[in-house]
Amino acid sequence: MHMSDALLSPAVGITMAAVSIGAIGYSVRKITKKDSNFDEKKIPMMAVMGAFVFAGQMINFTIPGTGSSGHIGGGILLAAILGPFPALLTIASVLLIQCLFFADGGLLAYGCNVFNMGICACLFAYLLIYKPIIKKWGTNKKNIIIAAIISVVLGLQAGAFGVVLETTVSGVAGIPFGVFVALMQPIHLAIGLIEGIVTAAVLCFIQSIRPEILDIPDTADKKASLSLKKVILIFIALTVIIGGGLSVLASKLPDGLEWSVAKANQTEQIADNANNTATVSPSDNTNTANTPESTDNTSTSGIIGSVITVALVGIIGLAIRIFKNKNKKNKKSQVT
Repeated sequence: MHMSDALLSPAVGITMAAVSIGAIGYSVRKITKKDSNFDEKKIPMMAVMGAFVFAGQMINFTIPGTGSSGHIGGGILLAAILGPFPALLTIASVLLIQCLFFADGGLLAYGCNVFNMGICACLFAYLLIYKPIIKKWGTNKKNIIIAAIISVVLGLQAGAFGVVLETTVSGVAGIPFGVFVALMQPIHLAIGLIEGIVTAAVLCFIQSIRPEILDIPDTADKKASLSLKKVILIFIALTVIIGGGLSVLASKLPDGLEWSVAKANQTEQIADNANNTATVSPSDNTNTANTPESTDNTSTSGIIGSVITVALVGIIGLAIRIFKNKNKKNKKSQVT
């Protein structure tokens, strides 16, 4: 669901960049404030899970009967493990790497992509849906599955609707709102259901081997069967397998956004032909094929991207630790 610069006007792109930067800044403030409950031991997990999501986004899976494909967003997965604010910083880092190194989206579209794939999932869907369900019903596997699927689906629906609104307000692609929304929402419902199942499976796996890693840990008297170090090593191995091996098996079909734009163009072309009106197709000024979802993903790019993600998120994590420790020292000095 990565947007390209070609879908956006500068005004919309800059506005959404300001919104997303504001949310990122707020997240940093929440994590680094002196009374924050962020566990610094999760910093390595931030880096590894960022790489895991990067690799996971390379695997486009086919949506049967549609001619389209999709990939995980990873927002709910990250939030359920790291907490909503560290998760937003992590997914924003993943999107920045994809933008700068893999031409996935663009700088103008970066703010929109952070909002649609990060804020909608990590802040809205997680805080308003996943967390209340788990806190009210409990942290058993059944509730994790229900909460994960519902929150992923609704978060992705919100993100897809955000794409429609941003594209429509921009007015660059010339796609009618009604046509676009009627294509975007159903296809991302299907994608969301698959991502929800994947997210639930990963969270249930973590809950069974190291429940205290989760943002809302299992309150039952359950001892971890694996150390944190071993869990991190498992996800490093999975990242290498997914990004370095399975990525070559990714579907070459257009993703949900590309498919929706193409279908919308066809609909408009049919209508124009019926009215004998000569118009310029939106595809003439909209380029959504300039993304890794529609190009050959190689093992090399998967591994390189994952390594860069680990480095960037690791640096962010270290910066968080420094600022947080500084705030703690300031608090102690004020007390004394």
